[in-house]
Amino acid sequence: MHALPPTFHNWFASKGWSIHPHQQDMLDRADAPALLLIAPTGGGKTLSGFLPTLIDLADGTHEGMHTLYISPLKALAADIKRNLTTPVAEMNLPVTIDDRTGDTPQSRRKRQRADPPNIFLTTPESLALLTSYDDAHRMFKGLKRVVIDEIHALAESKRGDQMMLALARLQTLCPDLKRVGLSATVEDPAAIAHLMARHPDPCEILLADPGPAPDIKMLRTDAAPPWAGGGAAYAIPAVLEQIKQHKTTLIFHNTRAQAEIFFHNLWLANDESLPIGIHHGSLDRDQRTRVEAAMVRGDLRAIVCTGSLDLGIDWGDVDLVIQIGAPKNVKRLVQRIGRANHRYNAPSKALLVPANRFEVVECVAALDAVLAGELDGDPRGAGPRDVLCQHILITACAGPFDADALYAEFTTAGAYSTLSREDFDACLSFCATGGYALRAYDRWQRLLQLPDGRWQLRDPRAARNIRMNIGTIQDTDTLKVRMKRNRGGKPLGEIEEGFAATLSNGDTFLIGGQIVKYEGLREMTVEVSRDAAKKPKVATFGGTKFATSTQLSARVQQMFTQENWPELPAHTAQWLHLQREVSQLPQPGRLLIESFPHDGREQTVIYGFAGRNGMQTLGLLLTKRMEELGLSPLGFVATDYATLIWGLDAVEDPAPLFDPHALHNGLDVWLAGNAVMKRTFRASATIAGLIERNSPRARTSGRQATFSSDILYDTLQKYDPNHLMLQITREEALRGLVDFGRIEEMLNRVEGRIDHRRLTRVTPLAAPLFLEMGRVPVKGEAEERLLADEARRLMEASGLAKIDLDPSRAN
Repeated sequence: MHALPPTFHNWFASKGWSIHPHQQDMLDRADAPALLLIAPTGGGKTLSGFLPTLIDLADGTHEGMHTLYISPLKALAADIKRNLTTPVAEMNLPVTIDDRTGDTPQSRRKRQRADPPNIFLTTPESLALLTSYDDAHRMFKGLKRVVIDEIHALAESKRGDQMMLALARLQTLCPDLKRVGLSATVEDPAAIAHLMARHPDPCEILLADPGPAPDIKMLRTDAAPPWAGGGAAYAIPAVLEQIKQHKTTLIFHNTRAQAEIFFHNLWLANDESLPIGIHHGSLDRDQRTRVEAAMVRGDLRAIVCTGSLDLGIDWGDVDLVIQIGAPKNVKRLVQRIGRANHRYNAPSKALLVPANRFEVVECVAALDAVLAGELDGDPRGAGPRDVLCQHILITACAGPFDADALYAEFTTAGAYSTLSREDFDACLSFCATGGYALRAYDRWQRLLQLPDGRWQLRDPRAARNIRMNIGTIQDTDTLKVRMKRNRGGKPLGEIEEGFAATLSNGDTFLIGGQIVKYEGLREMTVEVSRDAAKKPKVATFGGTKFATSTQLSARVQQMFTQENWPELPAHTAQWLHLQREVSQLPQPGRLLIESFPHDGREQTVIYGFAGRNGMQTLGLLLTKRMEELGLSPLGFVATDYATLIWGLDAVEDPAPLFDPHALHNGLDVWLAGNAVMKRTFRASATIAGLIERNSPRARTSGRQATFSSDILYDTLQKYDPNHLMLQITREEALRGLVDFGRIEEMLNRVEGRIDHRRLTRVTPLAAPLFLEMGRVPVKGEAEERLLADEARRLMEASGLAKIDLDPSRAN
């Protein structure tokens, strides 16, 4: 056992602390090639990760960078810097600490490269950028440890893939580099360990005492939730009462737009003028920083927020977390609960607020999963190739490279450990020439092979453009919003370009919790003024719309097998009992389909539980199948659990609609000409370096980028349909936007077991679907039949029906 040096022992004692067992384990195993620590929030994870570093640096002999800390959030890096500075100052350690994110001034960046700090805090994007310089070996000389915080959040995204490729580069530069991962919520520790370690090296997993179970309940309100919608306005009085009873409350929302609406409604009801803030990724950086500083000082009683505050920032006096809307994912819920009560061995306190009636069921299912300690998550599969292409270009920026050595380096990154040489060579060829259909164009001739077989940039000046486009986060095209003044007013944040295009002078919308009036567009900036209106338009911020996880959906279906639901509020339990009386409830391993007439149309409801993207895609594919079978669909709408289709003809036998071969074929045809593919192509082509959004002159606007990418997409489809970027586009579309894997999972789960209920009226479970937003019309035979019927009625009403209007019979 490694004993704490006297300086550290005395510091712990001065705080009234004793070292936790998992912190001691981290000290004892500090020489392991890779360690993954899973410890509860408040358990001293950060200190566990840095304790070996601080002890190693205490003698003042190490020169340059010793430990690299990587965080998924800029704010988290700044928070860790603040928290680390305190023990370093109190123990008078000779340790330098600095951070670098996209917000760091250029002068400080140059200083960091010339004279690196002992502890360097950064993000995946900044790390990738630093590895692109030819002096990277000098900056990282002497690097001994890398600490990856909140690794579960990075493991689920392309940012994590980019980070692991950058770590593979660092390991080449520093062969003895030790890796440490920190997380509070991991559903599959072995999978995270595989991702984190240098393949095929092992990664040790340390599990800290999880502490007491969280104190988590569903908020009981006087008013029942509405049948549909996501705003939870009905719960405002109850939420405000909870804010009054606690020191600081974090109020999480699943989307930025919902956060803005809720904050606005909460403020209107805030008769006592309690200090309440709002925090999300579309707000101006200065406003976010002010809110964060106010939270640290304890000046705010509540903060309405989104995923921008999901991760492990220590906000001190937060003693309650409220989740508005169903969490969709148990792991995310546990992460958010952990923001409350940063004290070891004290339970976190949280309340769930379902936004509508169905979400009551989902919230209860999520509560059961949390108490059972069952997290959810789906395996991600092999590392995406668009990120691989970007990293080849990043490597080329640093100087000539050997393809064999680079391939060997890439396959040490967990997500790319199964990468075939053929796939690597295809990516290298794409980076070099742009591929068969584009090799005639100079702009995509980026790499050339030297006589000794190594590869380098064809034009060294291209390195600047490549560096300006590093990253995997694909922001929705946004425009800056400023208060209108003669020389440019106060920045407020950003809104989507598509939303801005719908605004006319005088229109009002919400941003940063205040209502503003659109005054015009000036130099790609939306100018606004304050407005006293109470019912604004709502900015449609980009933010992820989460889909309910497979595991949570299965729990909901399992609940439907119960005879009674004592854990549900009476209004929701009665609703489910009524559904059982007039039809039936969806059952695990079976597919419930209801069909009934309503409002002069035939309605079909499919309870597939495949998540929002999956059910949306299922609606598109089923309406196409119905067209083929002559069933004349008119439109559909989808939720996480069901798809409602309306049309002119009744579905008598639904089995032919769900033929897997036909659905696959339908997907291929639909994807080939669909806007989803073009949107996915644009994102992947930007990551892979085929399309550059940023240049030394200016950032390409969303419309310009869309125009360019659409031309490229159409060109490749026509002349090179097997082009690497089209292969990647299909993989990415299936993986994310259309989520066809969830549909396949549904088909495998039910194996043709369909319960078709032909009914005479709308069922209780189907009723909320008629109130859902986002209805999608279907253009096809049904529309032509309706037009023909309307024409016939008009002819009959005007007395023209008796006249033969067939032009072939005209004299």
